[in-house]
Amino acid sequence: MVVRMRHTRARTRNRRSHHALSKPALTKDDKGDIHLRHRLSKVTGSYRGRKVLDLSAKLEKRAKAVKETEVVR
Repeated sequence: MVVRMRHTRARTRNRRSHHALSKPALTKDDKGDIHLRHRLSKVTGSYRGRKVLDLSAKLEKRAKAVKETEVVR
């Protein structure tokens, strides 16, 4: 099948000019850690100055899981 009304490269590129990706919006919290906007900081576990996630408990749980998988092997 032959394309009857072929678009020129310029017309195609003009249409695609809005498809460019933008840079992610980063922000700094009180302690100077950089994170994505409207998301908690993975370094401190805080969001808008409040402690939301207890990272020490999460790390202990992960260490325990790794230790259990080593025992099974």
